[in-house]
Parts: sequence; C-alpha cells; structure tokens
Amino acid sequence: MATKERVFKALKENKGKAVSGESLARSLDISRTAVWKAIKSLRNEGYPIEAGTNKGYILAAHLDYLSEDSIIAGLDEDLSDFSIHLYETLESTNKTAKEMAFKDVDYNIAVIADHQTRGRGRLGRDFFSPKGSGLYISLLLKPSFDMSKSVLITTAAAVAAVRAIKKFSDGDLKIKWVNDIYMDDKKICGILTEAVTDFETGQIQHIVLGFGINCFEAEYPEDLSQKASFIGGNFSRNKLAADIINETMKIFKNIESRKFLEEYKNLSMVIDKEIDVYKPAACASRTAVPIKALALGIDSDGGLIIRHEEDPYKGHIETLNSGEISIRVKKT
Repeated sequence: MATKERVFKALKENKGKAVSGESLARSLDISRTAVWKAIKSLRNEGYPIEAGTNKGYILAAHLDYLSEDSIIAGLDEDLSDFSIHLYETLESTNKTAKEMAFKDVDYNIAVIADHQTRGRGRLGRDFFSPKGSGLYISLLLKPSFDMSKSVLITTAAAVAAVRAIKKFSDGDLKIKWVNDIYMDDKKICGILTEAVTDFETGQIQHIVLGFGINCFEAEYPEDLSQKASFIGGNFSRNKLAADIINETMKIFKNIESRKFLEEYKNLSMVIDKEIDVYKPAACASRTAVPIKALALGIDSDGGLIIRHEEDPYKGHIETLNSGEISIRVKKT
C-alpha cells in the first residue's frame, strides 16, 4: 500500500479526531516529511483535511466514506457470495472490471470507486466523477444470452437504478432511453453496458454494467452545470451501492421474463415526445443533421420504436437499438 493510502487509512480510522504528524509517522514507520507530502497530495485530490497548531490533522467526520463491510451488510441474504472490490481512486470501474474478467475471475463481482480519473460514458464520452460526492460501481455478471440483447440489459439496469434511488429520494425520477436517469429534469445517473468476449470462441463470457450516480452536491464543469444534478439529502452511499446490487440481481435472475419492461415504459421521459435521433455514425459530431421523429414506445428487447416525421421517410416506423436521442418538447 502506498504511503498516501496508508496515511489516509489512518486518518479515516480516526475521522473527526486530530492525529499528530508525529503519531502518524511513528505508527506507520515513515518520516514526518513523508506524512506531510501525503497530506498535501490528499488535499490536492479534494479530501478535506484540516490542520491546526498543536492539534494535528483532522479528516472531516461528516463525510460519507465508502466501506466494504457496510456494503456487504446491506446485501440481500442470497447475495452472500457477491465479491466487493473497493478503491479510493480508479481510472474507470468498468475498465478494472473488464481486466478482472480477462484474468478469469468468477462473476458476481462489484468494483466500486470513490473517484474516477477517466470515468467513461457511452460513445467514448467522459463521465465526470469527483471525489466523495458520487457512486461509481461496475458489476461483472455472467450473461444468460448474447450481446444482441444489450439494449435489454441496459433497460433492466436502468429500472434497477431507479428502484434503488427511489429509496433515498422523493424526486421525480424518469429514464431517458436508453441509459440515463433524470430527476426533476436533470441527469443524475448514467449507465454503461460492455461485454467481455472469448477471442477464441467469440462467446460472451461476462457482462460489465457500470453505474455512475451523482449522490451529493459537487462543483460541476460549466458544460454540465445546467444539465446535471444530484440526489441530495442525507443517506449512505454504502446503502445505495448495496441496493444497486440487490435490485440489479433481482431483475437479472429473471430477465428473460421481461416483466420489468412495463416499469421501464412507465418511467420513460421519451414516449410520446418529439425527438432528435443521431444514428451511431453521427453521434461523434453534434453538427450532424438529426432525424426528426416521434417516440412511440419500447419493444420487447428494450428498443425504441419511432416514427419518422420528415421526408424522405416520413411515416416510416423504425426500432432503434443504438445511437442517441435528444428530446424536443411537443408544442401545444
């Protein structure tokens, strides 16, 4: 364990209490200079560590720290075999989960981080992942079918996320097809589904389901501040992480029944709305001309059924299984 991580662990064990630099150096068998450098590095990463003359270092007691034991305690009894891998910082929880899969680890694993340096969304976009305010969790699962059902998997995950978040908020939760959760018209959660394939057989070996959830207030970049929000309130991210796992597994155990799709439809913020559709080739460029359409419904595999509203395909019915959409409120 790196010096910085050891210092942080010691402060976390004494959160809210002052710990002297001398005491840290002695208990960790490092120099006072090494302690000071670790504290400086932790502060630069955003951790609120106070220091006062003759008081020592104090890590704020009110912060919601992620805890492997607390997450495990919140899991349903039939998930006692679920393996939790908790990190202070990762490049990406999905990336780490996929690396585990390539090492032939068992499935039913959750990779959770307090912070991501290169959080990822759909279509290669970045996902803003600040310290201490979000929950970044990726589940490594065994698929019951191939990736032709990838949209169905993502819709299932979206319903699971809403069920979990509802336990901590009375906000108006809606799903924007296919993978975004909105509360009171602002995005609070994104979901990224990826597959791990056996190169020799071409079979899907694992599914990685990544959830990025904005839990508490944070300083968002300017381009996100008008469209992103957070759950808010007073709750534990550990309990939310456990509930994300619980609700996801409840659906996945019987995903082929598709019973959750009715719930997905009722939560949709898209159905009966005029939308702009960007096909996959156009998603990388916001200058591309979108398809004007009306969202009609959700099919049995989670695809979005649309009707083209402009020539040359006006009136044509199509089902989308990839790409992205933006919503235009219908004029009345």
